[in-house]
Amino acid sequence: QLQLVESGGGLVQPGGSLRLSCAASGFTLDYYVIGWFRQAPGKEREVVSCISSSDGSTYHADSVKGRFTISRDNAKNTVYLQMNNLKPDDTAVYYCRANVDMQTYWGQGTQVTVSE
Repeated sequence: QLQLVESGGGLVQPGGSLRLSCAASGFTLDYYVIGWFRQAPGKEREVVSCISSSDGSTYHADSVKGRFTISRDNAKNTVYLQMNNLKPDDTAVYYCRANVDMQTYWGQGTQVTVSE
């Protein structure tokens, strides 16, 4: 059974850092494009960062560029999202996503709250 499990969320002050993890089971992450998305209350889910399957190239949304970094540890079958200099606008539930064999898989999400 294919599964994605996020972890690492929490409450942090503005300017702080968190590292989110997306652990996969049932498939090999590095064969597929993996994306991090987030959804704030009352807003649509939006893409944050993606990492390719071929050359490891990455994409970051303008709102997080220079602050967030996506990476992959193939040995652990895990994708990470390092988030630095967090802002209150980064508060959201963060999800990872994989498209495998024409099906989309989402994790359950992890809450990130940036507040004093």
